[in-house]
Amino acid sequence: MSPTVATLLSVGAISLVSLAGVAALGLSARRLRGILLPLVALAAGAMLGDAFLHLLPQAVEGAGGLTRGVSLAVLAGMGAFLVLEKVIHWQHSHEPCEEVHVHPIGVMNLVGDAFHNLIDGVLIAAAYLGGGIESGLTVTVVVALHEIPQELGDFAILIHAGFTPRRALFFNMLSALAAVLGAVLVILIGEHAQEYLQWMLPFTAGAFIYIAASDLIPEIRKEQSYKKGLTLLAAFAAGIILILAMEAGHDHDHDHDHESDGCAPSHDQNDHDHDHD
Repeated sequence: MSPTVATLLSVGAISLVSLAGVAALGLSARRLRGILLPLVALAAGAMLGDAFLHLLPQAVEGAGGLTRGVSLAVLAGMGAFLVLEKVIHWQHSHEPCEEVHVHPIGVMNLVGDAFHNLIDGVLIAAAYLGGGIESGLTVTVVVALHEIPQELGDFAILIHAGFTPRRALFFNMLSALAAVLGAVLVILIGEHAQEYLQWMLPFTAGAFIYIAASDLIPEIRKEQSYKKGLTLLAAFAAGIILILAMEAGHDHDHDHDHESDGCAPSHDQNDHDHDHD
């Protein structure tokens, strides 16, 4: 099988992970409401975990350190989603009163998730085309494990924002197809995709930080019940722990690959000293 065909099959499979919320279609409205807020808390933890434990470390490693460019890209992501939220609020305020409104967090989450899925497609395609089938499969599995808790959370966010379950699944699937676009871009433009990835990673991290901190965590804080509050806190922590576990497993596999190739990771002390000077 050629790397190109394997890439397209993998990103197609990753896109299907967005259907994780299909299990909720069989739930009654009451039961769905009961699990909604814990899933939103899970999404908040997974978003912050993804931003600080996955996206930012990758951006910093690619840039050779926490450069001003990386920091500006994070701030640009936060600022862009602040503007997006204001635009959606403004649009809703000028719609007829009889229109059914969807909370801006739903649209913001779809846009942020599309950026994230685009990056996943780029990473999978780069792994297949640059490292072969085995490397591509490894990255695909890691991405899939990241996506499962995040897609469940995304589905809950859309429902919480006012989408019907079927519309939530449909739009979540559309957002997931951005992974296919990312893979196709790598196939078409090759190595130049890495240049765009350097600003897309911290930009998406900034978007996730903004969405989680400004919209999701305030929703969690509204819960006044001590018992339910502990449940939400546990779900929030679970989101972070899941991402941390996936990253730890990926780092272990990455180090093992280096050792098997006889090329352990090295640090350039001269560059480090030069940075301090």
